[in-house]
Amino acid sequence: MDQPTVGILHPGSMGAAVAACAAPNAAEVLWCAAGRSPATAARAEGFGLTPVATLSELLDRSDIVISLCPPAAAEDLARDVAEHRFGGVYVEANAISPERAQRIAELLGRDATVVDGGVVGSPPVRGKTPTLYLSGPVAATARIEALFAGTAVQTTMLGTELGKASALKLSYAAYQKTSRVLVALAIGMAHEHGVDQELLEIASRRTTSYLTEPEYVAKTAARAWRWGPELQEAADTLAAAGLPPDMLHAAASTLTRWNDAKDDSELTLTDALTQLATPAPVMPQSPPHAEPTPDR
Repeated sequence: MDQPTVGILHPGSMGAAVAACAAPNAAEVLWCAAGRSPATAARAEGFGLTPVATLSELLDRSDIVISLCPPAAAEDLARDVAEHRFGGVYVEANAISPERAQRIAELLGRDATVVDGGVVGSPPVRGKTPTLYLSGPVAATARIEALFAGTAVQTTMLGTELGKASALKLSYAAYQKTSRVLVALAIGMAHEHGVDQELLEIASRRTTSYLTEPEYVAKTAARAWRWGPELQEAADTLAAAGLPPDMLHAAASTLTRWNDAKDDSELTLTDALTQLATPAPVMPQSPPHAEPTPDR
């Protein structure tokens, strides 16, 4: 099979590096210079990408287009591509929800073949090897797999259902990125009270990730009745230190989904996840008591 021409929308730090990895298996890797900053131009040049003047030219020449941009811009960018009736393979590789990925597929589906993608890991430079997870039509995902064969970008197929790759990316990001914020809050609280070094010493005794212990979810559910109030106290402590308490308030609120699981040692992971996905019932408010009518 002839090597495809690839277009990258738009070459940020991740997009440019990923696109450059495709170069050995592509006839050419294009990017659109219109409206892009000098920093973007310098980055694209540094990775050896070929500039074109307009989006129309990029789409006319490309067999495969990879969209890697800030999540908020993903649908607007897809609309621009749809207006040009692009007919190749469109890799929606942004960190967006499965629902948005489906909308983009419907937007482009009249002409293009859409592959859902999600990059997990750091940009493929200085020895880094991220994984591009893919879901979508078999022939199209196979083309993307071939495009990155033998490069620093590893590919993993998740099946034909659009949205799976996006769901996996956001599932991991929800933990990995939120945990970094929690680290900042925990250290900030400890620093305010002069115990940050002691906190780090406690943490150094643990080397594994909580994400590798799904069985602990059921134990968390059983202890939620105690942990919720504890997190509310921690939120108050953050606020007193001038740090944002919102994340811990939200975690405490989440724990209320498990109020019925108090000290349930028989709770399974499946039961705990089912309860977590079930909103707590809204208790009807009692009507105000009527005041007795005075005798007249």
